[in-house]
Amino acid sequence: MCIPAIFKRVLIFFAAMAYIITGGCGFLGSNLAKHLLLKGHQVTLFDNLSRKGSRENLASLRSSHSLDFIEGDITNSQQVDALVRKLKPEAICHLAGQVAMTTSIKYPLHDFRVNALGTFNLLESVRRFSPSSAIAYSSTNKVYGDLSTVVFEEQETRYVAPDYPDGFDERTLFDPMTPYGISKATADMYLRDYARLYGLKTIVFRHSSLFGGYQHATYDQGWIGWFCEMALKTAKNPSTTFDISGSGRQVRDVLHADDAVRLYEMALSKADAISGNAFNIGGGMDNSLSLLELFAFLERELNVTLAYEHLPFRVSDQKVFVADTKKATRMIGWKPAVDKATGIRKVLASLGKGDE
Repeated sequence: MCIPAIFKRVLIFFAAMAYIITGGCGFLGSNLAKHLLLKGHQVTLFDNLSRKGSRENLASLRSSHSLDFIEGDITNSQQVDALVRKLKPEAICHLAGQVAMTTSIKYPLHDFRVNALGTFNLLESVRRFSPSSAIAYSSTNKVYGDLSTVVFEEQETRYVAPDYPDGFDERTLFDPMTPYGISKATADMYLRDYARLYGLKTIVFRHSSLFGGYQHATYDQGWIGWFCEMALKTAKNPSTTFDISGSGRQVRDVLHADDAVRLYEMALSKADAISGNAFNIGGGMDNSLSLLELFAFLERELNVTLAYEHLPFRVSDQKVFVADTKKATRMIGWKPAVDKATGIRKVLASLGKGDE
């Protein structure tokens, strides 16, 4: 049945939800904001603009969308209280965080304040001022630590975990290491407990490796984007060299931002049914990739030879983490749609190889 355009606009209006995105000018936050705004939702971004690229992301979003932005810090409970009390949104995407393991080791107190205390501030604000708001939180696979009890085998281009052919599910031993893993695990547990104890609608996503537009990757965070940048520099200057940590056989499953934003929207629409649950989220085994395999792909794609030096393994670096996403498929109806090759080509395009 054909629905006239005016009625389509009316349907969109009545389906629209009010969202707050903490850390909304970061990588995932910017992608989520763009997606939700295109769907006709009301979006408020809350960000302290401290992260590299956040101001550029905000300017880009403002150039093509009408959105609300509040500059503020998740560690400031008064600012968080004022935000939640005023807006009382249907949904909150809680993405504000300290995201680099190396930074957490250097500045553990800052890491704790942002990841653990900041999440506590948000939960308390929602509990007191807007208990019907649903919260989806960006956690991490680092809550599982270095997986030291898992048997790994070394192959030519990657490590494998033979006992986990489909990856790691949510029953994996919760054993965080490094200040980053511990602070994110603390927030993860608080969210799930506030669902049990206070009845808040909370959802936790334990992400593997996310990549895509708006990322502004660095050496410490966003490895797909960072090594794509190094490959493009090599294409311009063949003498380019860079460092990698470990053997290069470490494996992650990569998830494009387009798939991540679909996940958040789908999950929040089902918050009543899935509240209190944590989900391991990634691209799955089909989208798993080692550093060496990424380098081989980039060399073929750009017709370059990459030159790099090996540094020691990073502290608590997982040899393999691939998310078993069957729980998310079963309870949310979500699965990845962007394959790793397509996603990497999109990153190369956005960084200068061509147009997306």
